[in-house]
Amino acid sequence: MISLLLLSYPYYTARSGSLMESRYTLLLLAAIAVMVLGMVAQVSVQNTFNKYSQIGASSGRTASQIAQDLLSSNGSAVKVQQIQGTLTDNYNPKTGVVSLSQSVYSSTSIAAIAVAAHECGHVMQYERGYTPIQLRNSILPIANIGARFSYILVIIGLFMGSLGYTVSMIGVVLFGFALAFQLLTLPVELDASRRALDMLNAGGYIRAGEEESAAKKVLRAAAFTYVVAVLSAAISFLRLFAIAQSSRRR
Repeated sequence: MISLLLLSYPYYTARSGSLMESRYTLLLLAAIAVMVLGMVAQVSVQNTFNKYSQIGASSGRTASQIAQDLLSSNGSAVKVQQIQGTLTDNYNPKTGVVSLSQSVYSSTSIAAIAVAAHECGHVMQYERGYTPIQLRNSILPIANIGARFSYILVIIGLFMGSLGYTVSMIGVVLFGFALAFQLLTLPVELDASRRALDMLNAGGYIRAGEEESAAKKVLRAAAFTYVVAVLSAAISFLRLFAIAQSSRRR
């Protein structure tokens, strides 16, 4: 994405003067900062997970067993299965299955239990009609279109003369749905983590104090990646808007 901004820079700054150049510089610096934050977030997630994967929970039960218990005790018919990969854990509402990665499924560690409970938190959101996840799912199709085609439309608009601004702004609006999706994802993920901790504490699967604190750290590290995703989407939106504005000045 940064490369796209660099390619566009000579085009719209040449027509807009130092003000646009200053805006470009700020967006570029912000994009670089978010890229660095993204790398830090990924390293933090992996390191935190690895650290607390070495510490077993006092319950002595595997993440898959606890996940199935949490689901059953909350009246859910969702099943738990194992999938390939590392930290590929997810819940698919279409199949009604919580999939836990190899490093989580059979582990008794605090990290694995926290991750598994988080996915169960998503199940509860779907089954109890959590509004943000319903809103997020409603805009998912157009958000996918926006993420895929918005850049193309904005760039095409630069070369279309009088209609260029309209075409570019259509691309900007489409990407706005992708930004909205990321904004809604953040509270969805935070709420799933809150539900996870509540269920684990209520069921006595982790002890108050060190175990609860460790579970919070695992979930907090994962949540940071979603914060970065929101920042990245916001900067991309501003970048597309700036490029679209340049087509209006032609």
